[in-house]
Amino acid sequence: MSEETIFTKIIKGEIPSKQVYHDDLVTAFEDINPKAKHHILIVTNKPIPTVSDVEQEDEQLMGHLFIVARKIAEQLGVAKSGYRLIVNCGKDGCQEVPHIHMHFLAGGNLGLGGFPENK
Repeated sequence: MSEETIFTKIIKGEIPSKQVYHDDLVTAFEDINPKAKHHILIVTNKPIPTVSDVEQEDEQLMGHLFIVARKIAEQLGVAKSGYRLIVNCGKDGCQEVPHIHMHFLAGGNLGLGGFPENK
């Protein structure tokens, strides 16, 4: 098993968060440093450090991240207008927490080069 991260503590309820979704496979909560009107982290409950550590047995889990992103988009009313999903991998990919997670960003035009100016 991987080393405990801030995300495993959030999943276990040891650190408070504004949770928006939870099931047996993933937990989603608001980012504490949002880069968009809606900035949610969708985190695997299984602590896998990076995409490079994903195994064949994790295929359903990885696909489930996208199903949950779709559900959150519908819940927030942005499924039709659009949203951005980002998965960073490793130090050079700007991954800050060694626990697979997907950034869900929405709420206005996200632009081609980065994040929206108006949060």
